[in-house]
Amino acid sequence: MTIEKNQIIRTKGKKPILFDLYFKEEKTNKPVVIFCHGYKGFKDWGTWNLMAQSFAEAGFCFIKFNFSHNGGTVEDPIDFPDLDAFANNNYSKELEDLDRIINYLETEEVSLIGHSRGGGIVLIKAEEDSRVKKVITWAGVSDFRVRFQEDSDAFEQFRNTGVTYVENSRTKQQLPHYWQFYENFIANEERLTIQRAVQDLSKPLLIIHGDADTTVDLKEAQLLHKWNRSKSKLEIIPESNHVFGATHPWLAPHMPADLKKTVKLSINFLM
Repeated sequence: MTIEKNQIIRTKGKKPILFDLYFKEEKTNKPVVIFCHGYKGFKDWGTWNLMAQSFAEAGFCFIKFNFSHNGGTVEDPIDFPDLDAFANNNYSKELEDLDRIINYLETEEVSLIGHSRGGGIVLIKAEEDSRVKKVITWAGVSDFRVRFQEDSDAFEQFRNTGVTYVENSRTKQQLPHYWQFYENFIANEERLTIQRAVQDLSKPLLIIHGDADTTVDLKEAQLLHKWNRSKSKLEIIPESNHVFGATHPWLAPHMPADLKKTVKLSINFLM
């Protein structure tokens, strides 16, 4: 097993992207899989290293990365030392980051996996990019706009002050979002509408979701499946939560059973 940790993609005028590469033997002529973390996520969260190893053992060249504005830095890629970057993140930047990763790999065929918010990102990218051949969502979201909660008092305060804060329940940090996040969404709403992307998707889609997910409701997975029954397959993991039984940090040598099942379903789909 070869693991190339914390590789850097530098692009003039843009924040660097940090990524990990996993493969067995030679990395050439292997099917490529890219994993996108979710909201308040990062590539080294919990069980993602064990997950990456499982895909490499199955014969894939597997890449996981930090979105450039996820709040991590090249020097400190875990958690959120760069709150200004976090505040300036938006969905368009995450799509651009994913495109930078695919371009860097110089591959004409790639499969995508996205967890939670990352699920929405990979669905949009899969629909618009011919290099993407298959796509998988793990506990993926079905709608970005609804997450702004536009009818709430908190949204009105966001509009008036230009900033809103979300607590990280684990680190207790107050993570900021600047108003540009909403403005960018509205300016690019057609592209960023997940329903449109799924309805127009012409590639195989696997949707995996736990029925005990309290972060992204199972109904969102069912909607994704409903919007494109001809290309999608829905797998429900009984009594499984948003991270399929994992936690951060994860100190055990093996993945939890629900995540192991999720990985197995994904590998079988990609074979």
